[in-house]
Amino acid sequence: MSLSYSGTAVTGTGAAVARSERPPSTTRQRAAQTTIREAECCLLHDAVQQAQEGDEGAFRTVYQTLHPRLLAYGRALVGATEAEDVLSDSWLQIARDLHTFRGDGAGFHGWCSRIVRNRALDHVRWHKRRPEALDDLSKVQERPAPDDTPTQVLDTMGTERALALVAQLPRQQAEAVILLAVVGLDAKRAADILGKRVGAVRTAAHRGIRRLSGLVTETAHT
Repeated sequence: MSLSYSGTAVTGTGAAVARSERPPSTTRQRAAQTTIREAECCLLHDAVQQAQEGDEGAFRTVYQTLHPRLLAYGRALVGATEAEDVLSDSWLQIARDLHTFRGDGAGFHGWCSRIVRNRALDHVRWHKRRPEALDDLSKVQERPAPDDTPTQVLDTMGTERALALVAQLPRQQAEAVILLAVVGLDAKRAADILGKRVGAVRTAAHRGIRRLSGLVTETAHT
């Protein structure tokens, strides 16, 4: 599972690391990821339009494209056990309200993510409890690390292990990392969903990535 986030620097006791100072291989990798996401958004836009016209095959394409990412977001919100129920409710609403959507592929990502978040919050309110997956583990220390370390290490992990690490982050950090790095939203769309400022979402994502680096290091030594 790839967790990549196009942040520009990591702040700490040292100077900020500028994008231009990154190794060429990292720059090429991120450029390739951007190209892939742009192509996916174009394909998704076409599939959504066709699905709105009643094409069932196009809706299956929409589902197959987005479900893994939305499921990851659902797991971060309510935990793996109950995420499937939240996603089932979410897809029912997506199918029901599909005709009301107006926008491009990236906008559809955000629209679906907002539905998942609202259904997850409804689920939590119904059960009158805080999502266990988003409990703040105060014992996990924040430690500086290179910006790309979590991405490189998590790329070698299975989806379950990667999500288990993200689930150990505080809620705001977990949501920011999932929306930016897994669902693939930009910071502005993620901020709209979370009701936060763009800068606050970027900060939460950076802190989450840095915490993940510490968790990955701890995992590697156990």
